Amino acid sequence: METLNRTVTEFILLGFSMGHQEEILLAVLFLAMYITSLAGNILIFCIVLGNTQLHTPMYFFLSNFSILDIMFTSVISPQLLWNLFSGDKSISFSACMAQLYFYFLLGTVEFFFLTSMSYDRYAAICKPLHYHTIMSSEVCAKIGLACWLCGFLSVLCPIIQISRLSFCKSNSINHFFCDSGPLLELSCSNIRFIELMDFMLSSVVIVGSAILTLISYSCIISTILLIPTTSSRKKAFDTCATHLTLISISCGISIFTYVTPSQKETLNAHKVPAILTTTVCPFLNPFLFTLKNESVRDALRKTVRKTRDIIIECFLTTRKGNTVVLGESH
Repeated sequence: METLNRTVTEFILLGFSMGHQEEILLAVLFLAMYITSLAGNILIFCIVLGNTQLHTPMYFFLSNFSILDIMFTSVISPQLLWNLFSGDKSISFSACMAQLYFYFLLGTVEFFFLTSMSYDRYAAICKPLHYHTIMSSEVCAKIGLACWLCGFLSVLCPIIQISRLSFCKSNSINHFFCDSGPLLELSCSNIRFIELMDFMLSSVVIVGSAILTLISYSCIISTILLIPTTSSRKKAFDTCATHLTLISISCGISIFTYVTPSQKETLNAHKVPAILTTTVCPFLNPFLFTLKNESVRDALRKTVRKTRDIIIECFLTTRKGNTVVLGESH
């Protein structure tokens, strides 16, 4: 990509306006959150993969969401941690464009998966007798593939256009990662078409996901209210509440950040919601939206007991073998 842009070879990520000692403390906090996020999401994926009782559409989407969280936070966090710990704020042009592409690719795919999860909940609650036909393994695989393909195609064109711009105003990005708004601010090319394209694509993905989710949940809530027993209604609401909370937070932050015709006036205000989406949410998601699920907790307890039994058995076998060897030596 550097051959397409001869005006700059690297950018400087200004990040946060604070001293180096404060940045070190912030880096330690982000590092702890990043490691916890990786561990939590890897644990969820392994639990779902290793437990046949969780091989259902709902947990198929949750495990995919865990993988997306791992990849999404890994696009931003390593570079951010390096910048904060070392004080070196530079990032090459190619690395910046790659970070920009994968940030929007994975973010877009997450929205598509969240929308698919709302359809899965609609089928489970509103069409229970036909659920396994509607959400068969083949259908789930096709939905997953479509989410990735649509994300790839929708993000590719804007990123190619941005990579071809001339950045002659400055090479200092007023952000802690390569986001589209701060990058476009540095360009001396005509960016109106790219801004319009970004606005239209963001509106279709984010607002479209929110509308489809609202339609699904309108049907879901109407069906739940018809359930005769209070305990069954509560169980159905609990199943859907976490997903609805997650997509509400994601849509709210993304609409504020990206679904605006021009972002020039609010660029400084974008750092806090960006921290929430890139660091805090991937850290909280495993605990708030998956590990609180009773089925996942049961599977986790079984896995822990099984692992404990294997360790004890290996220890006893090793100890018995050592005893036999010592006895023979005497």
